[in-house]
Amino acid sequence: MEKNNINSLPSSKYIKFLLCIAIAIIIWLIPHPIGVSSIAWHMLAIFIATILGFILRPFPIGAVAIISVTLAIITHTITMKTAFSGFSKNIIWLVVMAFFISRGLSKTGLGSRIAYKFIKHFGKKTLGLCYSIVFCDLILAPATPSNTARAGGIISPIVTSLAKSFGSDPENGTERKIGSFLMFSEFHGNIITSAMFMTAMAANPLAKSLAASFGIQITWFSWFLAALVPGVISLIVIPFIIYKLFPPEIKITPDAPKIAEEALKKMGKLKNSEKIMALIFILVLILWILGGFLHINTTLTALIGFSLLLIFDILNWDDVKSEKGAWDVLIWFSILVMMADQLNKLGLISYLRDIVKANLTGFPWPIILISLVVVFFYSHYIFASATAHVSAMYSAFLSIALAEGVPPMLAAISLALFANLFASTTHYANGPATILYSSGYVPQNKWWGLNFILGLFYFIIWLGIGSLWWKLLGIY
Repeated sequence: MEKNNINSLPSSKYIKFLLCIAIAIIIWLIPHPIGVSSIAWHMLAIFIATILGFILRPFPIGAVAIISVTLAIITHTITMKTAFSGFSKNIIWLVVMAFFISRGLSKTGLGSRIAYKFIKHFGKKTLGLCYSIVFCDLILAPATPSNTARAGGIISPIVTSLAKSFGSDPENGTERKIGSFLMFSEFHGNIITSAMFMTAMAANPLAKSLAASFGIQITWFSWFLAALVPGVISLIVIPFIIYKLFPPEIKITPDAPKIAEEALKKMGKLKNSEKIMALIFILVLILWILGGFLHINTTLTALIGFSLLLIFDILNWDDVKSEKGAWDVLIWFSILVMMADQLNKLGLISYLRDIVKANLTGFPWPIILISLVVVFFYSHYIFASATAHVSAMYSAFLSIALAEGVPPMLAAISLALFANLFASTTHYANGPATILYSSGYVPQNKWWGLNFILGLFYFIIWLGIGSLWWKLLGIY
């Protein structure tokens, strides 16, 4: 095992680290463009070096994030107050709380019981298990405005329990048995269901509101209708593509239903701890679903659930301290969100918008729309939140589209739908990505590589087949 002292660190780690530093210095020293402040340019240099550090992994992601924010403070690119502003974001704590709710399901055995129920009914084939999980996400999506809560607090614990029931655990090096496929498929199922309903993701109502400021009214039903055909096709096709590109080692499990039934008999009746966990789980789910009507924030709901777990001794403080994934995410995700926010506040995003507009003028509107959607999609590499991305760029890109003659409803709905689909980029693309990636079932290179390929399929399905469906609906 590798020792934790500096002499034992492989030289390749230092080479990777020095490469990240070199990239930051090179970008830093390049004269910043007119219209971009020196501070914004320096922030970009540190941000790009940080992302490169996440990719090359000279140190763990959390360590890379700490080093990056330290350099940003030392160089006066950000203040100490700004450096830690990301830790106050609601989305960060929602992700952290989701880890603890997941631990409660696992510790009580309720997660395993639910998993065995799934195995009993859908366990003959791995692909069947996958579709049943995605179907659960689909059922919950219309009434769950936080896709992070849906994926992290509800679906992820079930997927983890299912995987471990088959002996698939990243801690044992057996993640590829079945867990990697199920976890990554759920991530994409979550992306698709988030796009299908206006109320399935926090940034969707924001996109609707921003479109309304241009006089474009998107109703709940018109959104659903526009997303219906490409959404259903995606739910069927994308898991199958993942199955082919990232196949599980266990494909057929004919004895699984019988094994699950025997395991359920051995577990016996619900224990008191399971009953309490189930009640807390149901309460959290109801508050997540009805939070908009009750004016209860999704993060507050997660805190309520976490507090109840502590009050009823489902979790003790040692459980909380030992949940390494939660604390790791708290550090690196908070720092990354802060950096992405700074790029927007310092005007770099608006500068990039102006460049896009200048290079599109004069082209036919279909070319302009496709170009805008493509740029909108891939620009998500510099964002750690869909809401932040929509806030920064949706109105700008919609205004460009309208100015260049793109049919208003088509422009508004296309950008709104891809504000969900652009999560098929990085492991920090949104809350669900952060939670599911942090489970350890899918390595970073696979996460980025497979997402890039699947992103191309989203363009084919949603801009290709989708545009034909939208023409039939009279959207343009």
